[in-house]
Amino acid sequence: MRYLTVALTKGRLADKTLKTFEKIGITCEEMKDKNSRKLIFVNEELGLRFFLAKGPDVPTYVEYGAADIGIVGKDTILEEGRKLYEVLDLGFGACRMCVCGPPEAREALEGNRQIRVATKYPAIAKDYFYNKKHQTVEIIKLNGSIELAPIVGLAEVIVDIVETGSTLRENGLQVLEEVCPLSARMVVNQVSMKMEDERIRRLIENLRSVL
Repeated sequence: MRYLTVALTKGRLADKTLKTFEKIGITCEEMKDKNSRKLIFVNEELGLRFFLAKGPDVPTYVEYGAADIGIVGKDTILEEGRKLYEVLDLGFGACRMCVCGPPEAREALEGNRQIRVATKYPAIAKDYFYNKKHQTVEIIKLNGSIELAPIVGLAEVIVDIVETGSTLRENGLQVLEEVCPLSARMVVNQVSMKMEDERIRRLIENLRSVL
């Protein structure tokens, strides 16, 4: 039996995934050792291998078959646009992708004016404004605190992930439009879905029963 390889997004998503996996009897004791320098963790008994990767890399590992399965946020799936199957919404890590800005920016959004949009997610922002709203915008990619952009006049609005909205409120910003809901998803390599159909479907069904 070949190993099924699972790529997990580092951090909170990996912790929550492992807790969910434990509910269906899948454990990986090696991964609980925070001091371990290992990159690949194996459960020989179940024929499973796990590794941790940065969010944006998980869909890449899955598309190219280096991982059969990936657990990653919906925002990353949309932004990376890789060829893979999204098979299950795990429900945790729930938040929203939103257009945010100061209250006065609402007028520019509703009036379909050309504005500047700052974001860490240029592909999602482009798809939303160009394909859904049919509004021409200039998209500026940033990597740090996106909330800063409208405050210092770099952009009228931002496209970013909103969980509680407290950072927005503290900086005089608000949610102006919702782009899409987000949460952790399970993705599968297209070839693996055919070759390992039975094992992967069983895993999906088992997970579904505890979600």
